[in-house]
Amino acid sequence: MNAAVAVRRLAALSGASAVVAGAYGAHGFKNTNPDDYQLMLFETANKYHFYHSLALLGAAHSRKPAVAGTLLIAGMGMFCGSMYYQALTRDPSLSKMAPVGGVAMIVGWLAIIL
Repeated sequence: MNAAVAVRRLAALSGASAVVAGAYGAHGFKNTNPDDYQLMLFETANKYHFYHSLALLGAAHSRKPAVAGTLLIAGMGMFCGSMYYQALTRDPSLSKMAPVGGVAMIVGWLAIIL
């Protein structure tokens, strides 16, 4: 399997998991205060998860799909993953990973240019 096909498949899995996470957030947080910090973290993570799942589709068509895809996936894991974790557990121990993940996502977008 070539890198473009692998990245497209990962994009599909990422998009599907973003929908599942969004549904969980919509139902799991429905009885919380709308101004709740955990809800805001979860919604932010879910929004960026969706955006970067779509970016993976574009990465699959770039000249270096493995590079762009790896950066986007790593960035989503660190950025969205740490925010999902904190939103669900109220444990901020992984929050320092979010800025690193954000940088990886930015570099992933730039790698699509290659």
